[in-house]
Amino acid sequence: MAEEEDILDELEGAEGGKKPIGMIIGIIVGLLVLGGGGYYAYTNFFQEKPAEEKPAEGEEGKEEAPPEEDLNLGVMFPMDPFVVNLAGSEGKRFLKVTISLELSTPEVHLEIKENIQKVTDSILILLSSKAFEDVYSVQGKFKLKDEITTRVNRFLVVGHIKDAYFTEFIIQ
Repeated sequence: MAEEEDILDELEGAEGGKKPIGMIIGIIVGLLVLGGGGYYAYTNFFQEKPAEEKPAEGEEGKEEAPPEEDLNLGVMFPMDPFVVNLAGSEGKRFLKVTISLELSTPEVHLEIKENIQKVTDSILILLSSKAFEDVYSVQGKFKLKDEITTRVNRFLVVGHIKDAYFTEFIIQ
């Protein structure tokens, strides 16, 4: 009997010795996988992109010119955001719009500042007269831009507004 117990203890000891080795190997493999995943994430998501090289002083003529669209933009006049209830929604839908106005000359900036209350009131009345269907489509947004430009130009004498740009347009 005593011999059988000794044999059983030896077998249990041998199996018990394999469990910690397997556990250690499992932990090492897990750490390697996590380390590899961390390195991949760092190199692809967190590492800064290399800066573009500037041409040397002798290569001035090789610089790319900015696109023509950027050159045509005039002086901009950013306006405060407008928040209005849409017509026919019984207060359930609202529109939040932020507009920047493109001025024909820098002198128009002062003229708009002098008439900012009139311009703001005119735009607020225009926006609150619109229904959801009027401003939801792309064509509706272009029409609204034209209407804003026309309304603001009524208050200007020195110059005019070339275009209105939506920098924020939210319908709820």
